[in-house]
Amino acid sequence: MAQELKVGIVGGGYAGMAAAAELASRDIPVTVFESAKQLGGRARGVQYNDTQLDNGQHLLLGCYRETLRLIELVGGDVEQDFLRLPLQLDLHGHFSLRAPRLPAPLHLLVALLAAQGLSWGERIKAARFMLALRGMRFRLDHDMTVAELLRQHGQDADLALKLWEPLCIAALNTPLQKASAQVLLNVLRDALNRKRADSDMLLPRIDFTTLFPQRAAEYIERHGGKVHLSNGAGAIIPRDSGIEIVSAHGGETFSHVICAASPTVAADLLRTIDALAETVNHIDRLEQQPIYTVYLQYPAHVSLPHAMIGLHRCISQWLFDKGQIGGQHGLLAAVISAEGVHQELPQEELAQKVIAELQREFGIDTAPLWFKVIAEKRATFCCSPGLRRPSQQTAIPGLLLAGDYTAGDYPATLEGTVLSGTHCARLCLPGRK
Repeated sequence: MAQELKVGIVGGGYAGMAAAAELASRDIPVTVFESAKQLGGRARGVQYNDTQLDNGQHLLLGCYRETLRLIELVGGDVEQDFLRLPLQLDLHGHFSLRAPRLPAPLHLLVALLAAQGLSWGERIKAARFMLALRGMRFRLDHDMTVAELLRQHGQDADLALKLWEPLCIAALNTPLQKASAQVLLNVLRDALNRKRADSDMLLPRIDFTTLFPQRAAEYIERHGGKVHLSNGAGAIIPRDSGIEIVSAHGGETFSHVICAASPTVAADLLRTIDALAETVNHIDRLEQQPIYTVYLQYPAHVSLPHAMIGLHRCISQWLFDKGQIGGQHGLLAAVISAEGVHQELPQEELAQKVIAELQREFGIDTAPLWFKVIAEKRATFCCSPGLRRPSQQTAIPGLLLAGDYTAGDYPATLEGTVLSGTHCARLCLPGRK
């Protein structure tokens, strides 16, 4: 019966390649249509000045089981591909939290009670908050903003600025005043409440195209599938005999099509299908949030105190030392997530402000050899309370929707992206609805 399936996948990012790899593992023929010259979508490798970069610095957690499973399925080695660090949150000179190697959730409670940069009263409040969330099984009767939840549980402004806001921005890419408390709790539940290793932070040593999508393409082709680059879908057309994908190379009809393009591209492709007007309307209503990454190549001797470190009340939110992570000595990456004043700055001015912060915070007086600003202005959806995200199943039988913005427990993370892809793959199987 599997031979009757023929699946076309629009988009070679993490969602599309996750779906394709999952189907290929079952020897189901798949064809991937990707408009760009390389795979990865919004988590892709970028070459600049003969240096391998990414379009943004993504962090994985130990609880991202589906992402890690697929990386290993297609030939990766999680222990070699990542620098694995126990949960730690450092805001240089202002706050430090490090989880000991104890069973969960004891490791977090000990870390909170020993956190530097908080008063004893603030540490007790934070620990009580986590115990209260655990008692609620990380479920709210009604969703609200993270800011509202923090007020209800007595988390004062300084505690929010040093602990909860950095966690919220890192997890949801959405400001406290706009972010869904329930979605944040979903992440905290999976990362902090089960196994200690679930909270480990995994920093990729290789670029994001190599990490999974490129390996997945080779795996898919070994299993009889095809991956077309620079050949995106121009149209998706339901037919009596199946669903047709029209590309620059002509039309091809499939039993199932998984649309795993970005929200904007997906909406444009589906807009001409009357039965999908409600789905398109849901996509159109999604508010978008940016992520800016400022890469700075310093001389090889320049480094940071840690592989990953945050700054408190600065333009730069998180700094990554690519020398410590992947051997790219002197290469630093400053990440600025969610909306803010940085969006109004010219890229040259933004880079100079980051350079000034590095000098002030760490005494780096040497000028960088070069810098590169990568602005993903529509990096993720704004993860607001009660947000209705489009379902993976559409009103057209056999036409499915994958992407981090589709329905699910997770925000716009790699794990949410991959989960949507593998869910769509399984919906293609006989007897699955």
